[in-house]
Amino acid sequence: MIEEGKALFIQIAEQIEDQILDGSLEEESKAPSTNELAAFYRINPATAAKGVAMLTEKGVLYKQRGIGMFVATGARQTLLTERRSAFADRYIDPLLTEARTLGLGTDDLTALLRERATAAASITASSAESEGKPA
Repeated sequence: MIEEGKALFIQIAEQIEDQILDGSLEEESKAPSTNELAAFYRINPATAAKGVAMLTEKGVLYKQRGIGMFVATGARQTLLTERRSAFADRYIDPLLTEARTLGLGTDDLTALLRERATAAASITASSAESEGKPA
């Protein structure tokens, strides 16, 4: 899980976000404690606490005094909205800029996306078949 060049507390926060997004941490369920995170990742509890605090500031987690941290209602939607916006900033905006440079319109981009998605699905299916797994 540890990535070079990225702060540990950010990695902890992203890991918890991923668990919320994939449904393994449901809204209103108890989140891992800072001590649990610190023990699992073998890091300082203060570092884990900083990641949890980041999510608390976003409104993704909340504290119930004496009980622990919990996933807030609406946390998944908050994270989806945030990540979709970041995805658009990082990938879509540059794509549109390059498409304009190349003289590609919306229909051209749609056709390219469909073509590439179909090719990727085909590769995934054939790879799964060669491993004996359902696609």
